[in-house]
Amino acid sequence: MTKVNNQKKELTTAEATPAENKMKPDYEGEIVSVIRGNLSPRVMQSRLEDYHGNDIAQAMESLSPAERKKLYRVCTVEMLADVFEYIEEEEAGAYLDEMDIHKAAGVISELETDTAADVLHEINKEKRGLIIDFLKPEIREDIRLIASFDDDEIGSRMTTNFISIRDNLTVKEAMKELIRQAKENDNISTIFTVDDCGEFYGAIDLKDLITADSTDSLDSLTTNSFPYVYATESIDDCIEKLKDYGEDFVPVLDNGNRLLGVITAQSVIEVVDDEMGEDYARLAGLIAEEDLNESLADSMRKRLPWLIILLGLGIAVSGVVGIFESVVAQLTLIMAFQSLILDMAGNVGTQSLAVTIRVLTDENLTFSQKLHLVFKEMRVGLFNGILLSAVSVIFIGLYIMLFKGRTAVFSFAVSGCIGASLILAMLISSAVGTLIPLFFKKIKVDPAVASGPLITTINDLVAVVTYYSISKLLLIDILHMAG
Repeated sequence: MTKVNNQKKELTTAEATPAENKMKPDYEGEIVSVIRGNLSPRVMQSRLEDYHGNDIAQAMESLSPAERKKLYRVCTVEMLADVFEYIEEEEAGAYLDEMDIHKAAGVISELETDTAADVLHEINKEKRGLIIDFLKPEIREDIRLIASFDDDEIGSRMTTNFISIRDNLTVKEAMKELIRQAKENDNISTIFTVDDCGEFYGAIDLKDLITADSTDSLDSLTTNSFPYVYATESIDDCIEKLKDYGEDFVPVLDNGNRLLGVITAQSVIEVVDDEMGEDYARLAGLIAEEDLNESLADSMRKRLPWLIILLGLGIAVSGVVGIFESVVAQLTLIMAFQSLILDMAGNVGTQSLAVTIRVLTDENLTFSQKLHLVFKEMRVGLFNGILLSAVSVIFIGLYIMLFKGRTAVFSFAVSGCIGASLILAMLISSAVGTLIPLFFKKIKVDPAVASGPLITTINDLVAVVTYYSISKLLLIDILHMAG
């Protein structure tokens, strides 16, 4: 949309200095200045049309409620709908609350139906009902359809903005139907075909339909192996299928195989982004993502359950360290390197966890593939441990000898013990980081929820036991060293 103004900006930029060329244009500031100015509504609208919807969406945060209401009055419904496509649902709901009912209903009508349903959910119940009453019956029905699915079902992310035609039409009749529906739906690059009962039959590429001869059969243009999902399928189960095919639109069917809507490529990106955010939160031991406006009580409620469990495990780790009190008393120097073993074990476990969580998104993994994953991660942990161990033995040995004034035999005996502990701890930690999420997946518990903090604490336990056990065995029992 950045038309005239952008051309002017390019001319100005060409005359600017190299330093100025590197500066990003302040579209947000320009938009705010236009709205705060004294231009007539028509001129203001014309100026704002030159900016992309995303730029106006960013600028809205800098405006006061009164200035936003001025924007709502000046802009057309189509312009506002374009802007609202780039605003988070919660903010969009708040902005619609500021808007005239008729204008708000117009904006909702222009939005993709899945976005419209999400935004309406953020508006207070009374105004939501009024807006819905102003919508056209067909739009109201589409929104209610999408709202009927749970948030974790793929049907909640679909849109009814698509073209569908009967499979028994001629090419000429199909073109007429395409033109008729294109007035209301702009997702026309792929046309879906259905039978007399509305059951999904296949898909036709727009280019193939346009270039087809009138004598060609529609069936010859139709792809019958086009990917599809069922509306009640969980989003987690559908993500890989949607990503693997890379289609602009994927049809969504009901349990009777009738075509309900489509998932757009943009929706797929949003779904993947949301799932990654949720998984990241779960890996940190949270039951859901937090936002900046969340209350203290809500944030505590999300974090406390795992922290209480981890406190108990942390006390267990401390208890294990206490068992090796005699080892620490005789070799106080080894305490200085405990954090090294713990950190490396934790890092390896986290890496294996991340790989395993990613692999587990494939629901069709066989037992042999899972076994291969375990052994592969253990091999990676072992060989990385050997390499890092060699480096640690040399540098820690030299450090103890040069800076602690110990003999070469003592210094390299301690560093050798650290190296051996490192190899064993990294090997076991890589196995733990793989086996625990596999176990949770097996018992139908989300591995991302349960694995992260648990693996960190278990790896601490593994590292402590490994380090002090090897230290006692090698340095005290075999080499009889102390000090």
